[in-house]
Amino acid sequence: MAIAFIGKPTGMIRTALQASFRALPKPLQRAVRDHGDLDPTLGRMGSLEARLAITKKDIRRAQKLRYRVFFEEGGAIPDARSALSRRDICPFDRICDHMLVIDHAARSKFGRLKPKVVGTYRLLRQDVAQQHGGFYSAQEFNIAPLLAGHPDTRFLELGRSCVLPEYRSKRTIELLWRGIATYMQHYRIGAMIGCASFEGTNPLALALPLSFLHHHAMGEGDWAAQALPERFQSMDMISKDAIDLRRALDALPTLIRGYLRVGAKFGAGAVIDRQFGTTDVLVILPVSAIDAKYLDHFSPTQRAA
Repeated sequence: MAIAFIGKPTGMIRTALQASFRALPKPLQRAVRDHGDLDPTLGRMGSLEARLAITKKDIRRAQKLRYRVFFEEGGAIPDARSALSRRDICPFDRICDHMLVIDHAARSKFGRLKPKVVGTYRLLRQDVAQQHGGFYSAQEFNIAPLLAGHPDTRFLELGRSCVLPEYRSKRTIELLWRGIATYMQHYRIGAMIGCASFEGTNPLALALPLSFLHHHAMGEGDWAAQALPERFQSMDMISKDAIDLRRALDALPTLIRGYLRVGAKFGAGAVIDRQFGTTDVLVILPVSAIDAKYLDHFSPTQRAA
């Protein structure tokens, strides 16, 4: 699950975020939100707990994990600030909620119990995004018509997903989804969006999986969206009849396969992110499209072993 929702803020969004960022007094520049009666613990499986960040230290721990996965493992190029702090610092961090997966059975090199953050997801609700310049994914995709076409739907943007290599298992992924389901239910979310990534910046090398998404999983009607014109990379490189479905599915990153499995569609056109060495696609997932068996499975009322 090395797939990430990544990129670098540009244009008006970056300017607005940086202005509000500088106006606040401390380096992290974020007040952890009060979620009312929502329990910060969103799910448990054995020694693993999914919970919302409740302190600024929690957010720094998430940023350190992202740095390890995106930059040290994935080879992305950090800016000077991230390289110096060894944290993946993004201006959007200050307006997002951060979900952490914590292993309470982890031990230090001396053998003592030392819980550690092993996974993270970043969550941005539409009402919060609208107060701070918009969604992160709007830097790569034209999502304005999508949002306008569903004025009564509450959108949630998922991003910056990563898990340590040794924890990339079905169990961890299920716990992440349980956490998201609990959060969605609390805030009455009606649809999710986010940028998901393929490793590599050569779309031709990704022709098979990108063409598969284009022909078999493209959002339609008022659930359609596409890459910004100046960043648009065609995904239609192989004809529908020529696609080997088994090979195409095998070529999809784990997270994208997971989104497909629960009913997600994708935007038209991909976007190259050279800083992170990825090719990004837009995920569009109305809650109404999620198969009932998955909704039941990830429901907050389900007990995990």
